[in-house]
Amino acid sequence: MTEQSNTPAGGGGDQLPPPIASGLQGVCPRCSAKTLFRSYLAFADTCSNCGLDFRDFNVGDGPVVFLTLGIGTIVTILAVVVELAFEPGFLVHALLWLPLSLIMTVLTLRIAKGWLLALEFRNKAREGRIRKDN
Repeated sequence: MTEQSNTPAGGGGDQLPPPIASGLQGVCPRCSAKTLFRSYLAFADTCSNCGLDFRDFNVGDGPVVFLTLGIGTIVTILAVVVELAFEPGFLVHALLWLPLSLIMTVLTLRIAKGWLLALEFRNKAREGRIRKDN
């Protein structure tokens, strides 16, 4: 793994884009070019504008875990409210909540993946690195 600078490619007084922009707009966390994703959910290998190697970042399952917990909480609350208000059968619950959970997770996964990659870049987080206190 190569050590990469957390400064914009232009140098000087350029500022890094906000981390959420990487998720919402697919921008490179270093230069703001829209080069982060090669498809809806897959990261590009490198930024074609500044050369940042996205393969050096390990987003892994983090976004899915956060989304599952958050969306699961929302869906569970909605399911309880619907059950108490209307008392539908099990099949109605299955037809409502399974697709809703899947759709919400897939739609927000790109945002979460881009955001976490940008936070890794900004905070210089790398796998297998332990902070040594002086």
